Amino acid sequence: MKITIIFILTFLFINDSFAQQENEILKEANLLYNSEKASWHGTDIFLEQFPSKKYQIGGYVSMSTNKTRSCLFYDQNEEPNLLAKITFNKEFDLDKVKVDTLKRKLNKKELDLFQIKNRAMTEINRDTLFKQFENTNFNIVPIITRKSRKVYILTGSKLSGVVVLGNDYLITFDKKNMIKNKKPLHKNILTFDYNEKTKDVVSMHSHVQSTGNLITPTDLCTLMLYGDYLNWKQHIVISKKNVSLWNFENKKLLILTRKAWDKIYGTDN
Repeated sequence: MKITIIFILTFLFINDSFAQQENEILKEANLLYNSEKASWHGTDIFLEQFPSKKYQIGGYVSMSTNKTRSCLFYDQNEEPNLLAKITFNKEFDLDKVKVDTLKRKLNKKELDLFQIKNRAMTEINRDTLFKQFENTNFNIVPIITRKSRKVYILTGSKLSGVVVLGNDYLITFDKKNMIKNKKPLHKNILTFDYNEKTKDVVSMHSHVQSTGNLITPTDLCTLMLYGDYLNWKQHIVISKKNVSLWNFENKKLLILTRKAWDKIYGTDN
């Protein structure tokens, strides 16, 4: 699905209930974004600075605090040791990166992230619920907060100039890192082409009932990650009850009722 119709949004009303939903979606999307951004940059830095350790890597996990985002690489031992911890500030200023190579065991939170990520990978390999497509790969993102333990599985493109939305999953865990539930977030997959000439575009996709009426944190995370490369204006998600609009320039999310959207654009019957 590739849409290059340019919209100018003039509707600015947001009621309290939608503001709360927008904040919740943005909060979860930012957790995903910070983890994936740290993984992107962390992998580049690790391979550049420690090429001889490439074949020692057992995996990596990323995590964030209020002030920092970190990507941790560990070895292949059953009880893994840290190979390197690469830490960024909130702005991901690459001139202020800190690299720690002190060999040690993973701490409690790091080990929990390691365990739920590994259990998610095992589940992906054994359960046909998880579908992989040509020229794509899974990005496995473990997230632990005070209230929950979960792993998001996003589909990324192996091809340059292509953004993938959909074919994403969520696995939730209990406090002992055992799987509680697993489900697909989108049951389809969409690809969007982009290049340096693609500017001021508004892209769009729709949600069926099983996905829900609002943009998902995984949708939003992907749009945020690719925002600097896309040169797009907005992305719109349309469902039966709501329309979600992401503005790339000011990084704002706006949720409308479908009824209000139809009235604004003259499609209300």
